[in-house]
Amino acid sequence: MIRRPVRGRTVGSRFLFVLLTLLLFALGPVATAAPSDNYGEYSLMTQRHAGQFYSSGTPAGQWSWTPQREGSDVLWSNPSKWPPDSAEHFLHAGTWVLLDGWHSLGTYYVQRVNRELMGDGACRNMTPLPSDAGREHYVQWTIPPYAYCLQAWGTITEQRNGQVVNFAHFQVWSPPSPCHNSYLGTRTCIRQWESWWDNKGAPGAPITRKLERDVYLARGTGMAFVIDQMYPASWHAELHSDWSW
Repeated sequence: MIRRPVRGRTVGSRFLFVLLTLLLFALGPVATAAPSDNYGEYSLMTQRHAGQFYSSGTPAGQWSWTPQREGSDVLWSNPSKWPPDSAEHFLHAGTWVLLDGWHSLGTYYVQRVNRELMGDGACRNMTPLPSDAGREHYVQWTIPPYAYCLQAWGTITEQRNGQVVNFAHFQVWSPPSPCHNSYLGTRTCIRQWESWWDNKGAPGAPITRKLERDVYLARGTGMAFVIDQMYPASWHAELHSDWSW
């Protein structure tokens, strides 16, 4: 026996389809998730870009990125002593930015970790990070919507004479949020809290704290948008200007 379509159901289905179509047009285009920010948008490490920051109304420091064939170098110094004689060397490798070491006075200082941990923004639930040729996992390339903690211990070896320094580097990276400085106004920033420890000048001695600070990086503007140093002395600085070169 051949079943004939029930006319009432066909009309009802067509009416429902038309109604749903009209609703979709009324609501406008369907929203899609915005792509995540990345560290390059905040640090500007993939560009020839520089900035100068002031403290108490006076030039206090300057930074400048120079992309290399592999990775990128960043220079830090007082503007009155520019260019500096040292540069940190970073690599973008997959989902991470890695710190490899730095150039200084004609030699290279290789930084290698022997232990790294990662956890939540309160530095709890810490778990080991797999090694990437011993280079320090400095920051995640894609910025997550939550804070995370990084802890690293290792050695710095001067290539010219083999001298070794022991270090520890503790960091907490926070997700994008509004930030403000008195020269450039309001931006969107990520925040890096860091504490650096080493035994430089005292081989074999325990490491001691040398630096603790908050640093804000502004999207599209760069490094040192705001610096709030807590140790070894309280100190505040703000980015005054930035430029491409």
